[in-house]
Amino acid sequence: MLIAFEDCVLDLDRRELQRASTVVPTAPQVFDLLAYLARCHERVVSRDELVGTIWAGRVVSESTLASHVNAVRKAVGDCGKQQRVIRTVARKGFRFVAGVREVGSTDLAATVSATPVLPAKPSIAVLPFVNLSGDPQQDYLADGVVEDIIAALSRHRWLFVVARNSSFTYKGRIVDIKQVGRELGVRYVLEGSWRKANDRVRITGQLIDAATGEHHWAGRAEGVLGDIFELQDRITESVIGAVAPELERAEIERARHKPTGSLDAYDYYLRGLAELHEASKASSEGALAFFHQAIETDPGFASAHAMAAWCHSWRKANGWMSDGAQAQEAVRLARRAVELGKGDAVALTRAGHVLGYLAGDFHAGIGLLDKALVLNPNLAAARYLGGYLRLWQGDTAAAIAHLGRVMRLSPLDPELYRMQAGMAVAHLFERQFDAASVWAEAARRDFPGFLLAAAILAASQALAGRTLEARRAMAQVRELDPGLRLSAVAAWLPIRRPEHLSVLLEGLERAGLPQ
Repeated sequence: MLIAFEDCVLDLDRRELQRASTVVPTAPQVFDLLAYLARCHERVVSRDELVGTIWAGRVVSESTLASHVNAVRKAVGDCGKQQRVIRTVARKGFRFVAGVREVGSTDLAATVSATPVLPAKPSIAVLPFVNLSGDPQQDYLADGVVEDIIAALSRHRWLFVVARNSSFTYKGRIVDIKQVGRELGVRYVLEGSWRKANDRVRITGQLIDAATGEHHWAGRAEGVLGDIFELQDRITESVIGAVAPELERAEIERARHKPTGSLDAYDYYLRGLAELHEASKASSEGALAFFHQAIETDPGFASAHAMAAWCHSWRKANGWMSDGAQAQEAVRLARRAVELGKGDAVALTRAGHVLGYLAGDFHAGIGLLDKALVLNPNLAAARYLGGYLRLWQGDTAAAIAHLGRVMRLSPLDPELYRMQAGMAVAHLFERQFDAASVWAEAARRDFPGFLLAAAILAASQALAGRTLEARRAMAQVRELDPGLRLSAVAAWLPIRRPEHLSVLLEGLERAGLPQ
């Protein structure tokens, strides 16, 4: 039986608490106390009733009971001051006041993606800027400005910044700022516009409190296209100053690192990113071509090297890589990216994943991804790709923690299917086949062409005894990659722990994948 409330799921059968898709360790009596209060949410539960039920009538001091209630509140993200989940009723006892719903395992994916709770620290989403130039071909330039503003804001550890991909789900839409705030779980929203005429650029922006609709700041910056990075810095500084007047800031130190000094290389790079977000075989080829053009234009462009390398790894994950020479080229590009971009979080993220996935160097790959998170704690890709490397290495608990956190950081991410597929793999390895099926099905819905999601769905359905569903999923696997065989799985996925590889192979064999 599952009980869901806010961003938490309480699994009474497994005696497990998940918060934002991450398992929260709880002591036995703390779990029992939480479960009892949740099941009795329609009434106030007295102290005597709790002692009699949880402690079987043993003598328990007021301080012991209070410490356990506090532990419950901490586990679910509540506190004695807010009492958002558990309320103390004076001289009566306690009441569980959060909205409760009982769900089945098939509702798990929807449950964990419920409306996010506002973080404790200031939070912001930067929406895609409206292109007022009248030329849709300039969209990628406006998008690049927004991406750089998000990256600059993310370097400030006191600020929670929603990842680029979730923000960009609102592109081209007329939005209600309050609704955006609720859906993304943020207090502030930055929106703006971009206009280019000849070589001159004007960027305008306004910062809005998503809870009240109040405007905190509005401004603009303009200049020639060659000064675009300076304009972005000016907008970013103004936003930070508007968001944090209460933080007693001494001075805002802006990170002025620029990915390249060449606007032509930057242009190719942005075009490559736009292609890559399409997530198809053809678009991955187009993205790779653009990244190589960026490298040719500026051989010192670290992020372009890293993204070209990562294109190859994405192609291998989907069965689109034709030979081993491409994997070797990807590793070469990744190592060059690390040499060039020791302070570039994007370069370290993509290169680190490639070195772990394609070169099998998990230690170096995880180290680079952790360094990327030091440079940019809000970089969603660093978290979910770090989750994957830990998953292949065999640390499923750490993988689930990373993937759960990134889904909170970027709850509407168009690449959410990659995170969901990672959760599916982790639950399969943990032999939680129902949960693995739910996550895999969610990933497949978002991207039907994702080979990994289809394979995990087939394996988990087979191991759960759902033969018909497993055969249907296997038919899609065979359609996506007709050449995939059981003997090739170990080369396709770098699974280190034999028991993890064994459970996957067993499931795929039962589903009908040939030797």
